[in-house]
Amino acid sequence: MKAQCQCGQLTVALPGAASTVVACHCNACQRRSGSPFGVLAYYPADQLAIHGEATRFERPTDEGNRFETFFCPSCGSTVYARASKHPTMIGVAVGAIADPEFPAPARSVWEQSMHRWVKLPDDIQHFPKGRG
Repeated sequence: MKAQCQCGQLTVALPGAASTVVACHCNACQRRSGSPFGVLAYYPADQLAIHGEATRFERPTDEGNRFETFFCPSCGSTVYARASKHPTMIGVAVGAIADPEFPAPARSVWEQSMHRWVKLPDDIQHFPKGRG
């Protein structure tokens, strides 16, 4: 399985199942993804093979940490991200995996800014802000 940008220049080879999948509704993820929420599948960084050139954008989080997004400098697609509070993990954009069979999120965060028409399964964890 692999994730890739629109033009195919930036790819991430995935080892299999993600340790967790998170949907984030914060305003930064909405802007980063260009959609009502961002969904990242988290993997141990040492299990991923990243190929191609990426441009890095870093921003502060509301919790006082740092969040880095890596995107293709040619087509602009976000492919992966890293949070300073989990330095050994990399979140791969589920949209870049483009597999309709990919598992649903286990957790939904920053629901205080979730678009009111978005509905996620009741049986996942729901948080008004981050998990803390």
